[in-house]
Amino acid sequence: MVDVHEKAIRSKNMSAIRSKDTKPEIWLRKQLHARGYRYRLNHPHLPGKPDLVFNKFKSVIFVNGCFWHMHSCPLFKVPKTRTDWWLQKLSKNKERDQESIKQLEQDGWKVLTVWECAIKKSQKNNGADLLALITHWIENETTSKSIPSS
Repeated sequence: MVDVHEKAIRSKNMSAIRSKDTKPEIWLRKQLHARGYRYRLNHPHLPGKPDLVFNKFKSVIFVNGCFWHMHSCPLFKVPKTRTDWWLQKLSKNKERDQESIKQLEQDGWKVLTVWECAIKKSQKNNGADLLALITHWIENETTSKSIPSS
């Protein structure tokens, strides 16, 4: 299948995609900050540069986009053009995520992965349930976990 955009337009679209300060990440940061949680952003010395680092709780949070990290939800669709290239690229992202989480856990950090679909679903009903789950995890849980939309 041929791309519906010209090469210059596709390039412009792709260059506008952010790796940090995404809408789901900013929403979560604002919600946690309003509840009194203080964190460091994208710590450069930790594996995977976690989106939020809570030193006080030895916890990190990754806010993952469903497409870029191949989440098994409706927000992830394999591109119809250059399919092999995309699958290889996205698989490497997923492998890198797993390696970063493994290394963080070995270093004594607990890791929470919050998926874009969970945040989008939560925003529809003010996010209270998701935020309660996240704040409970930060303060009380001892293991790593992932929060999908379902």
